[in-house]
Amino acid sequence: MPYPIADLHCDLLSYLSKIPKSSPFDKEQIACAIPWLLEGKVKLQVMAIYTDVQKGSMVSATKQAHIFEDLLQRYPDILHQVNLAFLENFSQKSEIGILAAIENAAGIGDEQASWKEIYPQFDALLKSVGQFAYISLTHHTENRFGGGNYTEGIGLKEDGKRLLDYMAGKRIPIDLSHTSDLLAEGILSYVDRHRLPIPVMASHSNFRSLWDHKRNLSDEFAQEIVHREGIIGVNFLRAFLDDKVPERLFDHLLYGIQLNENAICFGADFFYTADFPDPSRHPFYFPVAAHAGKYPSILEKLSTSATVPQLKKVAYENVVRFYQKIWN
Repeated sequence: MPYPIADLHCDLLSYLSKIPKSSPFDKEQIACAIPWLLEGKVKLQVMAIYTDVQKGSMVSATKQAHIFEDLLQRYPDILHQVNLAFLENFSQKSEIGILAAIENAAGIGDEQASWKEIYPQFDALLKSVGQFAYISLTHHTENRFGGGNYTEGIGLKEDGKRLLDYMAGKRIPIDLSHTSDLLAEGILSYVDRHRLPIPVMASHSNFRSLWDHKRNLSDEFAQEIVHREGIIGVNFLRAFLDDKVPERLFDHLLYGIQLNENAICFGADFFYTADFPDPSRHPFYFPVAAHAGKYPSILEKLSTSATVPQLKKVAYENVVRFYQKIWN
């Protein structure tokens, strides 16, 4: 399948930030290395600025934002900043368009930071990368903004509300991929109650009705995202698809297409796995989705159950249309 690919989530920036002498071209170390992106015909790749909830998270986020800038400066023949102009005639692009996102707002404000520090940090990160594809308030755990996906009984906190207020009107979507259910509910309620112009999406999440995992979306939240004309990127991690069945990837994609074919897309979540301590998680990806070079074969397999227009929507059209609408 010759379709260009738009993908909503990878962790190349955190890999380059934390691993000494790492290279964006090292195919052996990370599944979203630039050669894999080229092989997979990826033309839009969102790169997350990921941080833990700890002291130094703001410094880490700043470092990753500078790495994003450096990639654009060092490889102008390969990489291009994604903006509204880049999305025009998207399918004809030769470069890989890259766009930064915030995964865990601890990188915007750690637990000790004052709001006199948080607002300038937000602005500085945004200036460095040009635009945020989205912001996730949390990762797996709790932070000052709310409850992550592995927390219980922790929703949207007052600092989370304050950050949403600051996001409003900046054309930055809020990402539900790492929220607790209570946080997702709180975000949606707060956005609606205060009529905040904040788009809603899930950058790298699968469907809980197919695989019962807290990282996956309930049908209720998936339908809310669709109702709000958001998008949902299907995650390639084995733990969130099905521990044993590689074909479950296609079940999640098809489930999303049936939910709403204008909402489903890719959010592979390729990251550096060599130092992950839990042996039960290895391998992180099934061979069918082992790296970003697999997109053409994934679409080929999906073509047995989806139409050509649906394939194009999943591959890139839904993502391109989503950001064109936000940025216009």
